[in-house]
Amino acid sequence: MALIEFYKYQGTGNDFVMIDNRKLTFDKQNLKTVAKLCDRRFGIGADGLILIETSTSADFEMVYFNSDGSQSLCGNGSRCAVMFARFLGIINNETTFLAIDGEHYAKIEDQIVHLKMHDVSDYELIGTDYLIDTGSPHYIRFVEDTDRIDPVVEGRKVRYSDRFSEKGVNVNFLQQVNNNTLKIRTYERGVENETLSCGTGCTAAALSLALKQPVNSVNLLAMGGQLNVSFNRHDSGFTDIFLSGPAQHVFRGQIQV
Repeated sequence: MALIEFYKYQGTGNDFVMIDNRKLTFDKQNLKTVAKLCDRRFGIGADGLILIETSTSADFEMVYFNSDGSQSLCGNGSRCAVMFARFLGIINNETTFLAIDGEHYAKIEDQIVHLKMHDVSDYELIGTDYLIDTGSPHYIRFVEDTDRIDPVVEGRKVRYSDRFSEKGVNVNFLQQVNNNTLKIRTYERGVENETLSCGTGCTAAALSLALKQPVNSVNLLAMGGQLNVSFNRHDSGFTDIFLSGPAQHVFRGQIQV
């Protein structure tokens, strides 16, 4: 058995097991261990697991796993990784790091992490719903009242539909509060449940609002807290997309696996 030192971080309720893997002591091929550490009853408990590793082309590399061992970009996880990297002394308040979808820039200002997302040029309109990929694919549906929606029941109908059952899709339910504010609830693939917040989902939600009306900054009221997404819109799509919000250290510990 191996003794693993870990840290727990959360970004608006999206929580992650963080491990300093610069010495490559954690076997990232062992997906059973990943799932066990994320298990809320038999492990530490988290929506995902993040390894911080050395990079030759950036300040560090973030290796992200969903709680079931699958991989994707995670916006809130990326923001937590930036705060963890600063704690480890790898960076100061600005960084360029690698994620599964390539290079990202981020900066920390007053404990708020501003993460630059990749440009988005494509989207699909499915009836009155949207499908937008912001590093992970997100299905967007506007509803009258998010409090009256069961995201797990309704989200699974979309996620396990014929079109999306093989690769999966995240499903977001949005309620417009005012011109530039949305309430959001998200069903996440890989977690296969509702999460208190989803960074890539909030990003997709903000862009979907901009497809309906002229806005360049959107406040997202998630179950776990508030995020902001700002961007520039052009005929070719969206650029200079920043996902901004808090990321906090919760506790640290050791576990034998």
